[in-house]
Amino acid sequence: MNPHEGAGTRFRDRRDAGEQLARQLGALNLGPATVLAIPRGGVIVADAIVRTFGWPLDVVIPRKLRAPRNPELAFGAVTGDGTVYLDARLARTLHVTDEYLRDEITAQIAEIGRRRVAYRGDRPEPDLRSRTAVLVDDGLATGATAIASVRALRHQLAREVAVAIPVGPPEAIRRLETEVDRVVCLLRPSAFVAVGEFYEDFHQAGDEEVVACLEQAWMKPEVS
Repeated sequence: MNPHEGAGTRFRDRRDAGEQLARQLGALNLGPATVLAIPRGGVIVADAIVRTFGWPLDVVIPRKLRAPRNPELAFGAVTGDGTVYLDARLARTLHVTDEYLRDEITAQIAEIGRRRVAYRGDRPEPDLRSRTAVLVDDGLATGATAIASVRALRHQLAREVAVAIPVGPPEAIRRLETEVDRVVCLLRPSAFVAVGEFYEDFHQAGDEEVVACLEQAWMKPEVS
């Protein structure tokens, strides 16, 4: 059994997943790096990583584009700077109109703005020039939000972009690998239903938990 398939493997919680990712990242020569976490759960995973390396921590906030009449299904994703990733084939299958797409993007960018203020206040955006941007989440399903985030980080002129995630289905990982310089993924199970099935504790993280992790990270001296 390929250990990457992950049959029967579960993380204790998000912090355990972050500590295991840190061991993998430590074997890479990433140079100066900044960790960008996708809230909410990704911030907890990332907190365990930055505690190991002392790297700066910040957030990137994507939102999935919800299918008409099925908000759990994503046909793409958007970030706060207007970067859009669209699964065009799925959008056609779902009969997404230009008007629906425009309204959905507007609604999600508004929610991103609310979350940015809640998490970051008026803190300046991180300067990623000459640094490796390490994008972190607690897992991957379709990969839409990760791809939109990677493209937004490219716009910020990161020297290279790496993605570190505990678990994701093989087809989504392969799609992501075409977008980034490096992918660190601990589990790639062929039988995948949801990210939560690979955690013993996958509680719904709240905004308060995200803010606590960020404030604690921002109080510590950073290393490059």
